[in-house]
Amino acid sequence: MGLFDKLVGWLGLKKEVNVLCLGLDNSGKTTIINRLKPSNAQVQDIVPTIGFSIEKFKTSSLSFTVFDMSGQGRYRNLWEHYYKDGQAIIFVIDSADQLRMVVAKEELETLLNHPDIKHRRIPILFFANKMDVRDALSSVRVSQLLCLDNIKDKPWHICATDALKGDGLQDGVEWLQGM
Repeated sequence: MGLFDKLVGWLGLKKEVNVLCLGLDNSGKTTIINRLKPSNAQVQDIVPTIGFSIEKFKTSSLSFTVFDMSGQGRYRNLWEHYYKDGQAIIFVIDSADQLRMVVAKEELETLLNHPDIKHRRIPILFFANKMDVRDALSSVRVSQLLCLDNIKDKPWHICATDALKGDGLQDGVEWLQGM
């Protein structure tokens, strides 16, 4: 059973669920999405997303559509075209990339202030990824640098993750279920 199956409890009232997976390039978004899929649907070779890709999964009662949005600078303007239909957001941060933490914060602020997101109580799950990398920042430190405590109008949660091993992903899925 894949981790997306666990979301059934959280989203059981809907037939189709749109989840946006956002974050800077090389943060691990595609690897996380791959790990969340049922094991028989996972792929072995992950390549960087150009533009965006759409992954669809079916569980016993739901159909998931996950929009894996490229984090490369030239593609980030595409994100906003999908905000209106998003019912949850997964925002992935490369915890080992301290130099670009400011850029991640700016992109998050742009997301939170967008008219299609600003006045909605859309849940945001943050994955502080790459905890396996030496000198990676803790999820608490990532939360501080991104000023997550300033998000008062949306439910949010941050998890320390290692997408390659799948560590921490279950915690995030359980939080979404509780929402």
